[in-house]
Amino acid sequence: MMNRPSLGLRLGAALLPMCAMASSHREAPAIAGQPRLDGTDFYMFRSYEPGRSGYVTFIANYIPLEDAYGGPNYFNLDPHALYQIHVVNDGGAKDDLTFDFRFSNTYKDLAVNAGGRKIPVPLINIGPIDAGGADLNVTQSYTVTVTRGRDRQSLGNKNLGGTTFYKPADNVGMKSISDYPAYAASFLYDASIPGCASPGRVFVGQRKDGFVVNLGEVFDLVNTNPAGPRDGEPNTLTYKNVTSIAIEVPISCLMGKAGAIIGAWTTASARRSGDDDDSSQGGSWDSDDFRQVSRLGMPLVNELVIGLPDKDKFNASTPDHDTQFLNYVTNPSLPVLLNALFGNAALIPGYPRNDLIAAFLTGVKGINQPPNATPSEMLRLNTSTPPTAPASQNDLGVLGGDLAGFPNGRRPYDDVVDITLRVAEGALCGAIGSCGSESSDPNKGTPYTDGARAAGPEASYAHVTGQINASDTYLGVFPYLMTPVPGSPNGVNGIAK
Repeated sequence: MMNRPSLGLRLGAALLPMCAMASSHREAPAIAGQPRLDGTDFYMFRSYEPGRSGYVTFIANYIPLEDAYGGPNYFNLDPHALYQIHVVNDGGAKDDLTFDFRFSNTYKDLAVNAGGRKIPVPLINIGPIDAGGADLNVTQSYTVTVTRGRDRQSLGNKNLGGTTFYKPADNVGMKSISDYPAYAASFLYDASIPGCASPGRVFVGQRKDGFVVNLGEVFDLVNTNPAGPRDGEPNTLTYKNVTSIAIEVPISCLMGKAGAIIGAWTTASARRSGDDDDSSQGGSWDSDDFRQVSRLGMPLVNELVIGLPDKDKFNASTPDHDTQFLNYVTNPSLPVLLNALFGNAALIPGYPRNDLIAAFLTGVKGINQPPNATPSEMLRLNTSTPPTAPASQNDLGVLGGDLAGFPNGRRPYDDVVDITLRVAEGALCGAIGSCGSESSDPNKGTPYTDGARAAGPEASYAHVTGQINASDTYLGVFPYLMTPVPGSPNGVNGIAK
């Protein structure tokens, strides 16, 4: 299918198990009914903002397919939930560091004089919203703790003092918030991280959804031309937002027995019981009080790799128990389904897919495989690989010759759908492992695409061709995902086009 240097071939094979067309938006039966706990995307990469290359940025997105006009309540995170980013630094399958994010709502009960009576208003704001929030009816704050072993300590807010951080209001519209980028920037905080000599940064707030996919056609039995141009289809998520939890951590604070290589994933857990009053964080916040309902490391895994009977089980599981899902890796169903839709143009490599055990569950030797790696699913990053400046980033990641891209971590601009599809039929079988004796020559296959691409790694380096939307770019600075789409005026948020 492809003619690539052996390095690119070995790396590309890491993506075959996730042969799918969307990341984890509403990917399992149970989580589809709990959108505030639904992790949609997870990113981990060396920061490429100028002067920040000594840091790793983690971004965990939650609440799928947010419509910008989705008032009156919009999209605060769940104050009864525990949101976590787990980091492994010893090559194992259990987290060595965990960042916990816990949220709290404050209601002001703003009211107006209606015929001599003080009547509470039904809206989240009664006037223009600024950083002070005087006319904002609901505010959301959060705390962050880091756990190492039995030691759990709070991150400090170096801008405001104390340990409390605040989430900006969602982008209600341009009359309520005239300059949303400036408003949101006031909620980007420097944070003192216990055990770290240098401060990190945190931000939680609404962002434009960075995932790019031709979503509707893909789920309609791939109702598109998978052998067509990479820019031939629109990005279905252009006018959708998400809620991001972003933290930037000094690389030196993440290192462990595995040296420069770390692994990570995000989870969300629902509280088993306790106070129903979401205006405070009172009560126990021990992890035993929560039940994990969402999990995301590598993109696309639970969406279209894990079989329907096991999707909820996967969301509740941890990497150290991933052997129970091994058959989905060694005997993936997606190549069979593609073959049924497109015949011999979509080849079925032989089984078992031993190449995927090496690539998907352990990382790739010489790239992002830690010493004595325990087979387990997570996103892995070699922090010794220098970051690539936006002007030079390639959306095919390592397959495009950009060693700082997916699957060596994941940046917003990495087109994980097309990278995956280029190896979906086993074009890289033999590069790092066997595809079984039944395998035909897959190198004659077609490099499939969903046809949707981002415009560029940031607006300064946008490449608008075909049906690429010029707004599908990213920031060149933390928190990297673009300013969210405003709820009004309708002409800029996709309602009236």
